[in-house]
Amino acid sequence: MIRVLRDFSTGVGLLGQGFSLVFRSPKLLLIGAVPALLTTVLLIGGVIGLAVWIDEIATWVTPFADDWNDGLRAATRFAAGFSIIGAFVAIGLLLFTAITLIIGGPFYEHIAETVEDTHLGGVPEAEQVSWLRSAAVGARDAVLLVGIAILFAIPLFAAGFIPVVGQTAVPVVAVLVNASLLAIELTAIPFTRRGLKLDVRRRTLRKRRAVTLGFAVPTYLLCLIPLAALVVLPAAMAGGTVLAHRLLHDQIR
Repeated sequence: MIRVLRDFSTGVGLLGQGFSLVFRSPKLLLIGAVPALLTTVLLIGGVIGLAVWIDEIATWVTPFADDWNDGLRAATRFAAGFSIIGAFVAIGLLLFTAITLIIGGPFYEHIAETVEDTHLGGVPEAEQVSWLRSAAVGARDAVLLVGIAILFAIPLFAAGFIPVVGQTAVPVVAVLVNASLLAIELTAIPFTRRGLKLDVRRRTLRKRRAVTLGFAVPTYLLCLIPLAALVVLPAAMAGGTVLAHRLLHDQIR
């Protein structure tokens, strides 16, 4: 348990290091904020639209509750609405990161290269990844990761109807699952520069799960704050680069 807590705090520290790196170089912060701004507008619009129609959607997905008494029907549809919004935000955040990385591929590759080459000793024989290839890899990975998120979202949605558990344990599990998927996206560029594919990335991060979650959970939670992603995403990209570099070089003990 002590090892897990220590590793988790190490991961949190890597995110903090990411913030330190971009704040010391405002150019990196600005570069990372531009594509994030474009995607933020789309995501906020989607959340607002969902919030406006959530009562109708919750009613549509719970037709079986039409004949129940008022209190039970209201509680069931509240749970349904809560689960729907949670699933939308979780999947939307993964899409947000994926779309932002695709749009801003050259920007985020510049951040990753600057962090590794300037602060971490560089990457010998690093592959030069074109924007087109980066976008294709990012789109392919996004489809797979969002698919995984949906597979988890379905049982979590159903569990959301369980009193108490649906409003306590389920959100925690959802955060852990989606934070893990977010970490896979945020470490894509360092692995791609080394010619390593998605399955290698997933296995590497899984080996040090507590470190990965320590980095990814606060990143995920901070990105839930409106407009925070403009600052968080560049920092998370820098921190994710440090995380990937250290895991690949066994520098995290």
